[in-house]
Amino acid sequence: MTVPASTRLRVAIVGAGYVATHHLAALAELDFVDVVGICDPNLTAAQALADRFKVPRVAAHLDELADQRPQAVYVLTPPAFHAAIALRAMDMGCHVLVEKPMADTVADCEAMIAAARTRKLQLGVNHSDLFDPVLMQAMQAVRDGRIGDVVSVEIVRNSEYPPYAGGPLPGSVTQGSYPFRDLGVHGLYTLEAFLGPVRELRVDCQARGTDPNLHFDEWQAHAVARDGVGRLLLSWNARPMENRVFVRGTRGTIEVDRFLQTCRIHRVLPGPKFIGIVVNAFASACKDVFRVPWNVVRFATGMLKPSPGIRRGAAEFARAARDNASPPFTGEDALRIAQLLEPVCAAPDAERIALLEARYAALPPADVLVTGAAGFLGKRVVARLREQGRTVRVLVRRPVAAFAQDKDIQTVIGDLGDPRIVRHAVDGVPLVYHVGAAMRGGPRDFEAGTVWGTRNIVDACVDASVKRLVYVSSMSVFDHAGRDVNAVMTESSPLEPHPDWRGAYTQTKLSAERMVLDAVAQRGLPAIVVRPGQIFGPGAEKVTPNGVIALAGRWVAVGDGAQALPLVYVDDVVDALLCAADAPAPAHPLFNVVDTSHITQADYLARCTRKFGDEVKVVRVPRWMFMTLGFGVEQLGRILRRDVPLTRYRVRSLRPLANFDTTAARTGLGWTPRVGVERGLDATFG
Repeated sequence: MTVPASTRLRVAIVGAGYVATHHLAALAELDFVDVVGICDPNLTAAQALADRFKVPRVAAHLDELADQRPQAVYVLTPPAFHAAIALRAMDMGCHVLVEKPMADTVADCEAMIAAARTRKLQLGVNHSDLFDPVLMQAMQAVRDGRIGDVVSVEIVRNSEYPPYAGGPLPGSVTQGSYPFRDLGVHGLYTLEAFLGPVRELRVDCQARGTDPNLHFDEWQAHAVARDGVGRLLLSWNARPMENRVFVRGTRGTIEVDRFLQTCRIHRVLPGPKFIGIVVNAFASACKDVFRVPWNVVRFATGMLKPSPGIRRGAAEFARAARDNASPPFTGEDALRIAQLLEPVCAAPDAERIALLEARYAALPPADVLVTGAAGFLGKRVVARLREQGRTVRVLVRRPVAAFAQDKDIQTVIGDLGDPRIVRHAVDGVPLVYHVGAAMRGGPRDFEAGTVWGTRNIVDACVDASVKRLVYVSSMSVFDHAGRDVNAVMTESSPLEPHPDWRGAYTQTKLSAERMVLDAVAQRGLPAIVVRPGQIFGPGAEKVTPNGVIALAGRWVAVGDGAQALPLVYVDDVVDALLCAADAPAPAHPLFNVVDTSHITQADYLARCTRKFGDEVKVVRVPRWMFMTLGFGVEQLGRILRRDVPLTRYRVRSLRPLANFDTTAARTGLGWTPRVGVERGLDATFG
């Protein structure tokens, strides 16, 4: 359909991720745009965006919005889906804007361009970096001849990706070239904006292994263009973060800092070279003293919007679609970049696929599978099982040298969040110790490692009919803030009523524990859940005990230190897990495993400081003072509209649990501490 000029424009958004928020914010400021719906298979995410931007409809697929008669579709999904969605949108008679890269293959790009021509529709690609205000300032300076003829351009960019959050592996994990396809495309079209079409491109990549889910994490590209040479450096390891463009000309240089939103122009000055260098540096420094704080103020007050290039690209395409005019960056512009990308990305893609597929090589049967085998507790479980002569299979994210040296340890490399690798690891074992869980990171880390990981283990164990699953839960699932300090703690003590207030660890461990117990009750899963107290032992001496927070290089102990700690020595936990594997099927498959010996927080810290001296600096803070701090941080979070790491509820939840009755573990598992806290503390701290 052809959209008459100066009419309203009905827009549908496909994809409810991070980028969609910027497109929707830009479209909300245009008085001629009506966003009629948001499509995403994740309806929860789509609905959250719809509520935020007052969009009337959400749908899982674009076809479900056909009755809304969209005139333009914004395709904001991962690149692998761009072509299919764009072609369907054009079949519906819609103009299409796709985020970069246009598509994963040249053939898909050509098909999209052909469809747009046949139907006389606009096809745009959001090359958003060229709309960044400071980069536009640099390009204008070049056009004005302020640095003479451009001879070279260098782009330096560091990045980080959100952690893999579980589920079937996304393209960012499976596609070796993903980082270069994602950010290299920005670099290439920016190089062309200054230097003209790229004629030769050489790309090198390395894998440092910092993130097991991002294989090639260092990229370097050298381009020979019509008017000069360009270099592109992309890193997912270098810190601090950078996003800079250096343009060098015959009569000056330009340095663009896209994070600080500054554009520094150094021109050749009359007089001695050294004096000119000093004057340029001094002038830029003086300007930065004012413009950097001013940019911070602009950002904090909303005068400077985040990702301004994405927003302007979204708005400019809407104007082009309304007026049936050519968009700022067309499919043909993006096709040229795709033609540069495809040949240099083929080898990294093939290498990554081969590496992933090698992980699924057939394995002989094993006696037991241990997840989280590289962790503090997991290593002890593996060692004990090997002492018993059992063949052990481990699921770890990275190779472990000690395991590779033992022919009776089978190593499976993969992420607990990946359903396929978990099924592969479970296949052929009768017994599973699920020790693995996320211990640090953000919400996505905990979602993948704990929630998705446990869901995958449960499903795989049910499908494979394992004889026993032993799941390691946590005491964090109990209600710490609201408990009666004099009440006896048992397996049926109240659970945390506000897990989202406590943080991602408690929230995901509680969800995972319920998942296992539901599978026991509803799917016949033969599982036992063990909730250890605070596990300690050699190798974990510098793990803070309950009621203590590591902050700014110090251990901040909250309260007077008289509260007892729910300790349990690591070898005693291993005993409990092995007992759980051999115990008869219990009526109630839930057991607290804690040593009831009375050791106070102050006693524990005293032993720790005696061993480590000044390496461990303990600062004791009254509870009321920490509560006051928590209140202040809460108010700051409200002002900034962000989640904060410290609240009054979290301070109240710092109270260690106490008064445990371990009758269930003694009678149901036949477990009592073999080493005990006193001997364990001697072994740990001397």
